[in-house]
Amino acid sequence: MERIRSGRDGRPTFSFEFSPPRDEVGEAQLWRTVRILEQLQPAFVSMTYGAGGSTRDRTVRITGQLATETTLLPVAHLTAVSHSAEQLRSVIGAYADAGIRNVLALRGDPPGDPLGEWQQHPDGLEHASDLVRLVRSLGDFTVGVAAFPEGHHRSPDLDHDARHFVNKLRAGAEYSITQMFFRAEDYLGLRDRVVRLDPEQGEKPIVPGIMPITSLRSVKRMAELSGKEVPPEVVQRLERAAGTGEVEDKDAVRREGVAIAAELSQRLIDEGVPCLHFYTLNFSRATLEVLTELGMVQPKQG
Repeated sequence: MERIRSGRDGRPTFSFEFSPPRDEVGEAQLWRTVRILEQLQPAFVSMTYGAGGSTRDRTVRITGQLATETTLLPVAHLTAVSHSAEQLRSVIGAYADAGIRNVLALRGDPPGDPLGEWQQHPDGLEHASDLVRLVRSLGDFTVGVAAFPEGHHRSPDLDHDARHFVNKLRAGAEYSITQMFFRAEDYLGLRDRVVRLDPEQGEKPIVPGIMPITSLRSVKRMAELSGKEVPPEVVQRLERAAGTGEVEDKDAVRREGVAIAAELSQRLIDEGVPCLHFYTLNFSRATLEVLTELGMVQPKQG
């Protein structure tokens, strides 16, 4: 995807991730965020896909609306879990009908328990690399995949994880977006492992996924669901910000979370990343503050 590398004045581009809302109230909140962040002209935006396809219809509809009713370039997530190959072809066709030609191909987590045993659908696909090949076989799509700086929780070690990642790139993926992480060294280590395994695939962009923390409890839970932990040094900073009183200082936690994300982002910029991908949780404030701190957008006046 050329937009990933098309930053101004040597600066990286940036992008945003949204999630399909559960109800009308959530959908109204999503669209408020979309309209605010649209003004920043991101390289692209992505829309996640519920576990096991639980939000499939809503995901396809809203992603189509992003393509037709905004100036944004949407990337549609697609997961293989709990889907037959025929169902996957149908979803890919629905995206194509909506004018969407950018897909993030994921194996996906088991519904109900993301850390549970993964089971292939009897008529489905086993690996994300298989899904990459399927999407590419069905038309002129640009395909991305997921990357895991700390390793996927099902991989026995980082080298094993890197080999699977390279296989996805060799299958036809043109770029990747990482799971959230908080240490630049984890991202840089992954990048180095890919280059060692296959220098050609190492030329493909690995877009770092950044999570501006606004709640320590929430981010801990998100990390647990991915089989990881928030680094202790990050937890310590947030706990200091929260204070020792009976009531947590939520504003201070959010400010510290924004500072942590900005520091990580600047380190990655210094290391030459092509793009920063922000997990917004369908809100705009924290992401805007990080981008402002980095000097990538102008502070709001008044």
